[in-house]
Amino acid sequence: MNHTPAPPGHPPSVILAHGAWADGSSWSKVITRLGERGIHTLAAPLPLSSPQDDLAALERTLGRTEGPVVLVGHAYAGAVVGATRSDRVAGLVYVAALAPDEGETVADVYYRDQPHPRAPALAPDADGYIWLPESAFGEAFAPDATDEERALLAAVQRPIAGACISTPVGRPLWRDRPSWYLVAEHDRMIPTGTQRFMAERMNADVRSGPTDHSPLVTAPGAVTDLILEAVHTVHSSHVVGAADR
Repeated sequence: MNHTPAPPGHPPSVILAHGAWADGSSWSKVITRLGERGIHTLAAPLPLSSPQDDLAALERTLGRTEGPVVLVGHAYAGAVVGATRSDRVAGLVYVAALAPDEGETVADVYYRDQPHPRAPALAPDADGYIWLPESAFGEAFAPDATDEERALLAAVQRPIAGACISTPVGRPLWRDRPSWYLVAEHDRMIPTGTQRFMAERMNADVRSGPTDHSPLVTAPGAVTDLILEAVHTVHSSHVVGAADR
């Protein structure tokens, strides 16, 4: 599909990609905040059935935008946003996200460090899908959320196929685009040390805060601020580039 570039004065669009055991509704607070700032925002509905299916879903969502785009990935979706090669992606934001390098799998980085004592044990079911135990939403996934928010997260969770975390990735886009990373200092799913390792490896602009694994739900202001920082940086560089042409 061909796209007409957005005018130079128009800020980039934002596409949000949810992680494992979540869906697009997990971004609702961030979507509202970005909308209040006039940012065109879409949530990509990842099926979590295979890396190829998830990338295809992301790129279908890209097809609904015009001009430059900032991709934002939470948790597992860090691998998905890094897999696209679209030349319209101008920046990447990682929110407590996994960022495997070329030849690595999601599991390689997820299990790089000793897991938190309250992290759930994970195993595929008879169909090869991994579900998060309902108790884990309060124990590790979103302990800072309200009871109502955790109940909703558990009710809408999408299981993830084992292939999503066991398939080696190609050259990630973060090697070729500017990136930002929000480290969740109280994360019980992805160790903070692992997050810092990945952020440093990708030479990301790093922010950190005392948040759990799901700051998009429990600290949406911090997540929105980082996305806006990326949007403004990318927008400024595009405006300057357009003026120089």
